[in-house]
Amino acid sequence: MLFRTRDLLVGQRTQLINALRGHLAEHGIVLARGIGNIGRLATRLEEEGLPDLVRDLGRLYLHRIAGLSDEIDKLDGRIAAAAKESDVARRLQTMPGIGPVCAMAIATFAPDMREFRGARDFSAWLGLVPRQHSSGGKQKLGRTSRMGQRDIRRLLIVGAMSVVHWRGRDGGRPGSWLSRMLARKPRMLVAIALANKMARMVWAMLSRNEDYRDPVGAVC
Repeated sequence: MLFRTRDLLVGQRTQLINALRGHLAEHGIVLARGIGNIGRLATRLEEEGLPDLVRDLGRLYLHRIAGLSDEIDKLDGRIAAAAKESDVARRLQTMPGIGPVCAMAIATFAPDMREFRGARDFSAWLGLVPRQHSSGGKQKLGRTSRMGQRDIRRLLIVGAMSVVHWRGRDGGRPGSWLSRMLARKPRMLVAIALANKMARMVWAMLSRNEDYRDPVGAVC
């Protein structure tokens, strides 16, 4: 229930942010998506010569968004507290890109790793492995499947995007898988590929009761 409530509030906040962006775009104020830009949006709302009605309604949106953010922060605090009490969550957080929310989602929703034959099967369950098609006796990889546990998949992709964002600033560790991918692929594709790798490493960590190890620079 805790994760479902958090997802509901995050979804409501995203809807409000997108609606406000859309309304302001009609008046020439265009900003990038994301909660990280809400401060800039609030500043522009006060600076621009907007009609009083638009400004007042914009403030109403911002008030609701701030309220939802406060509630989400409280839920995140509860999740973080629970993560401190979970050996599984603690172990998972040794991997770059996995924080308390993602770690607890895996600890809560993922089946016993013994139910999967290997790391690829776990990644496939999450929907992070490209779908396979056969043609002329050969297997072809298609788009990533949407089947799988959506909460864990989404959080792994968000975590991977965070790693890609920070490592993308310096190109990643020289010679690592991530640095090579960043040099030749769009960042979103790199993030999805990294989430797939992270899922496989999650399986290995939980199957062997080991903390994260990165001998070949797969993540960093």
